[in-house]
Amino acid sequence: MSETISLSDVPSALPDAVLGVTESLTGHRWVWRTGADDERTLRIGSAIAQSCGVPEIVARIMAMRGLGPEHASAFIEPRLRAFLPDPSTLRDMDKAAERLAKAVKAGETVGILGDYDVDGACSSALLTTFLREFGCPVHTHIPDRMNEGYGPNETALLGLNTRGASLVVCLDCGTAAASILACLEGKADVIVIDHHKAELALPDIHALVNPNQPDCPSTLNHLCATALTFMTLVATTRVLRQNGYFKEGHKEPKLLECLDLVALATICDVMPLRDLNRAFVHQGLRVMGERNRTGLRSLMDVASVLEKPTAFSCGFAIGPRINAGGRIAESDLGFRLLTAETELEARQMAERLNDVNRKRQDVEADILEAAMTQAREQFESGNAAILVTSNDWHAGVVGIVASRIKEEFNRPSFVATVDENGMLKGSGRSVPGFDVGAAVIAAKEHGLLTAAGGHTAACGFSLSIEHLPALHAFLNERFEAARHNPRKAFLPIDALIPPSAANAELGHALAMLAPFGQGNEEPLLAIGNVKVDRFFRIGANKRSIRVTLSGEGNRKINGIMFNVKDDRVLDLLEDLSRPTLNVAGWLRIDRWQGRETVNFCIRDLARVV
Repeated sequence: MSETISLSDVPSALPDAVLGVTESLTGHRWVWRTGADDERTLRIGSAIAQSCGVPEIVARIMAMRGLGPEHASAFIEPRLRAFLPDPSTLRDMDKAAERLAKAVKAGETVGILGDYDVDGACSSALLTTFLREFGCPVHTHIPDRMNEGYGPNETALLGLNTRGASLVVCLDCGTAAASILACLEGKADVIVIDHHKAELALPDIHALVNPNQPDCPSTLNHLCATALTFMTLVATTRVLRQNGYFKEGHKEPKLLECLDLVALATICDVMPLRDLNRAFVHQGLRVMGERNRTGLRSLMDVASVLEKPTAFSCGFAIGPRINAGGRIAESDLGFRLLTAETELEARQMAERLNDVNRKRQDVEADILEAAMTQAREQFESGNAAILVTSNDWHAGVVGIVASRIKEEFNRPSFVATVDENGMLKGSGRSVPGFDVGAAVIAAKEHGLLTAAGGHTAACGFSLSIEHLPALHAFLNERFEAARHNPRKAFLPIDALIPPSAANAELGHALAMLAPFGQGNEEPLLAIGNVKVDRFFRIGANKRSIRVTLSGEGNRKINGIMFNVKDDRVLDLLEDLSRPTLNVAGWLRIDRWQGRETVNFCIRDLARVV
């Protein structure tokens, strides 16, 4: 996963271009990551290298991420015990834990309503499994994206209550559903565990655990719903222990074994991988690597994640398949996979999700060209925000298409389609420095939207078609500063290395900084003045390419570039005149059947002129 820098994040003067690359073949200006050429970074990096015994280049990269020698060891080997705060710092956490503990002791029937994405599926699976282990009957409902939309609805809530639920827990949704949740008043207690931005009117319920609500003192607003659910289970277990429940012959739950779900959701919901989240993911990937969860094991097999899982394989292989069910098929398919108990059941659902994901890719491809055409016209017209719509796009993939548009034009991007009721429903994705979640909530408060929710980087919304021009004007004004962003975001380079440094020693040292993701981007390295000696296409569609690069001293580097969409890139790599290139990418150690190879995974390239 790579990071790009928005123009709003840098001074008006253009920063120096690394290796003189002012515009790469794909349109990026290569710039030094903040602090890369700072004397303070060199000084702190030297101190980290001495204290931790890591190479100077790795120590400097750690310093560029704001780490000092006093924090470096905890970053390399993050321990949950060191980062996990008292759950009671979250507003309403004690009330939620007490109520869940009461349900456990009484064997109450509990209803769960979760979102249809990875975070919703993981948090729902986590709480469902916890309660069932104690013998509580649990009914879990994941709303259908097309027929029910996001979040709670009265029919689903009352249906859970009719099935006997005296406690209903909403996961990864519910903060913005005050009027809907009121239908359970006097019928069932309601707990919401959520992380989406709060509107002015909060639900009047038993407990709202959301670090993004006003007056929550926790400072944990960077956690996803599954992480918050995990903390709720920690607090609930503590209450049960204090009440002597486990002295009555009941076994304490092994909560650390649940961290595979916390890690998967944290990665797929693009939470910052620092501090507590880094500890969650670091430990959770180890748990996932033990392959003890039946459903995840089957999905990893189907997705060809055969080695130890990484943040990359979670974000690009496992997560999209779970999401696919909620996008265009059965909304609860991912949840059912994660709670599957038999190998046969798990394998069938994993294969189903794999098939659905292929269909999702086809559906996305069908609408992408038309959406890009609209977006290009808006970009060329000078819009700060891009808002494209259609009458017949599939609602399940509008978020993915918004991401593609955002990447192409470096603007906050919104994609909407008309639903069966004649309303526009859509999703938005943002670039650094612009909060789309806050923007759509503000638009709703201005009467432009009928529904809105989200966080800084992503949002969902609904509106009447007649309000579309006013919404676009509102977003253009809100994101005025984005109007001056370049067509392509700057590409931040962590270090310039010679070809001889692209070796296993450096690859292993860089891997110490994993897991990589939002807030801890994989170090992007640049190598100058290389030529392509050999090349050959790989993959089913032949859009990926393996190359052998040669550089100073005729040093050879194994290179690879995946899923190349731009024909100009393939043409340049296959140019028989062997032009001299600058390349930027990630140095990785790949493992297969016990063997290790060093690969330079190319992110971008430029012809040397």
